[in-house]
Amino acid sequence: MAITKDTVKYVAHLARIDLKPKELEKLSQQLQEILGFIDKLKRVDIKEIAPTSHILPINNVLRDDKPGESLSSNKALENVPQRQGNFFSVPKVIE
Repeated sequence: MAITKDTVKYVAHLARIDLKPKELEKLSQQLQEILGFIDKLKRVDIKEIAPTSHILPINNVLRDDKPGESLSSNKALENVPQRQGNFFSVPKVIE
């Protein structure tokens, strides 16, 4: 697929991006190179390659999820600057 300056200009117009002539030239060339590389990747034979999610053998270290005791409302709110009943009270920020 060829990327022309007109295609880039049209898409830039749709995205409301104002491109100068030098930017238009550079961007259309870069996009053409990207699509050329993707075409190269499409031609690579990967039938014998096993699917992977990561190139390195990385595993997450997870702990068992064990329920424990929660903080009481009073304990959770004991150091708050302002409190209203069992809730945090914060100043209004939207007018």
